[in-house]
Amino acid sequence: MTDWSEGVQRWIEQGRQMMDERAAHIQRMKQCRFDTLAVHGLYGQQTASQNQGSILEPAYLSPSQHFADSDQMEAALAYQLPAWVYSRIHNPTVGWLEDTLALMETYGSDMEAACCATASGMAAIFMATNPFLAHPEPGMNIVASAQCYGGTFMLFSERYARERGVEIHWVKNPVSLEEWADAIDDKTRFVYGEMPSNPGLAVFDIAGVAELAHAKDIPLIVDSTIATPALMRPLLMGADIVVHSVSKIMAASGMAIAGAVISRPEVVSRHLEDHLRENYALQMKLLPFRDHGPGLSPFNALMVLNDLRALRSRTDQMSRSAMAIARFLEQHPAIEAVGYPGLEAHPSHALARAQMRLVDAEEDDQRYGYLLSFNVRGGAQAARRVMDRLQMIYRATDLGRVKTVATIPAISTHQQQGEAGRDLAGIPANQIRLSAGMEDVRDIIADLKQALETA
Repeated sequence: MTDWSEGVQRWIEQGRQMMDERAAHIQRMKQCRFDTLAVHGLYGQQTASQNQGSILEPAYLSPSQHFADSDQMEAALAYQLPAWVYSRIHNPTVGWLEDTLALMETYGSDMEAACCATASGMAAIFMATNPFLAHPEPGMNIVASAQCYGGTFMLFSERYARERGVEIHWVKNPVSLEEWADAIDDKTRFVYGEMPSNPGLAVFDIAGVAELAHAKDIPLIVDSTIATPALMRPLLMGADIVVHSVSKIMAASGMAIAGAVISRPEVVSRHLEDHLRENYALQMKLLPFRDHGPGLSPFNALMVLNDLRALRSRTDQMSRSAMAIARFLEQHPAIEAVGYPGLEAHPSHALARAQMRLVDAEEDDQRYGYLLSFNVRGGAQAARRVMDRLQMIYRATDLGRVKTVATIPAISTHQQQGEAGRDLAGIPANQIRLSAGMEDVRDIIADLKQALETA
C-alpha cells in the first residue's frame, strides 16, 4: 500500500466523497426516460453551478488542468482523485459525453457501464480489441463476422493477421450459430460482430453468440454503430463491450468525428488482468488508451453532445424513411435485391425484429435503422450510372447524416479489402449503400426514381 502523506490523504478522501455523489446522481438519472438522459446525461444543476451557471456543457479547450497544490497533483496522477489532468487522458467535456453514452447504453436496467470516447470509430475498435491480444501464443485467433465495415476488415486482416500473426476465423454467415461455434476454440481471444452490418445489413443473435463466447471464457464485442442505443442495447443482451462510430447518426449534423467503447462490469475474459476485467473501459482509458493517445477533441465532444440530444426522434424519422425507400426499391424492376432487415422478405427479418425496437415506443412500433443497400440489375456499370445520375442525394462514403448519402462499397469503403475479401463479406460490385437522411422521403424517392430510369 502506498504511504500517502497527510495532505494527499485529504485529497483522496475528497475524491471518495466526489465518487459517492457521482454514484448517487447516476442512480437518480437512471430513473429518467431515454430522451431525458440524451438531453442531460450527468450534467445537472450542481455541475452547472460549478461552471458559471451554464445550462449547457461548456467546452474545456485547455489541454491541461491546474492543481491547487502538489498533494492534489499527486493524488490525481495516481488516479486516487477524480480529475482530468491532461486531455490525452481525460477532459470534462469529453467526460460528459462518455457519461451520457454509458447511461443510454444501459437504459432500462440497473447495470452501470463505463465509457471511453475516442477520436474516431476505428480508434474505438482498435482500443476495444487490442488489449485482448497481449501475450501472444501460437494459434492465437479472433472470431469475427466477415460482414463488417471495411476498416474493421482491414484492421483485423492486415494490422492483426498479416503484421502480427493473429489468426482470423471469419464467420461468413453470421445468422448461423453453428458457424460461430465451429470458429471459436481454446485459442480465441475475443468474438466480434456488427449488428446490423455495414453495408449488407446482416444481423446475428447477440444473446446466442454471447453464450458461445462465454462458454470459452472470452468476451463478445459488438459494433452497434448503425442501431445505436435508440434501437438496441447489446450489453443488456449479453455482450461484454459495445463500440460505436459516434461520427454517424449520433453526430448527424456531420460536424465531428468520434468513437466510443462502452463496457459492462466484469468483462468475461480469461486473458485480461483483474483490473481490466473489472472495469474495462475505465481501466483501458487510464492505461493503454493513455499510452496510445487516440483522445477525442473536446470541441468534437461538444458537437456530438448537441446532436445526441435528439437521437431518438431523429432515429425514428430516418428509420421510417429508410423503410419507405426499401419498399419502393423492392418493387422496382431495375433492382435485383434490397438489403434492409425491416422488409419481411429479408432472410433475417424475424431475428432483427426480436432485437431491434425504437426505445420508449409503442409495443408494436418497430424500427430498423436508417441504412439500407440495394443491388442494381446490369452489374457494376449499371450501379455507377445510377450513382452518377443522383441529383439531390450526395455521393460520399459517409452515413448517418441529416442529408441522404449514397456510395458503392466495392469502390469506396470496402475497396482495399480486395475482391476475395468482398466475396467473403457478400459485397457485390453492383451494390449501392444508401443512408436515409432527414429530407422529406418523397423527395429522396423521387431522386432515386429518376436515377433508376436508365439503369
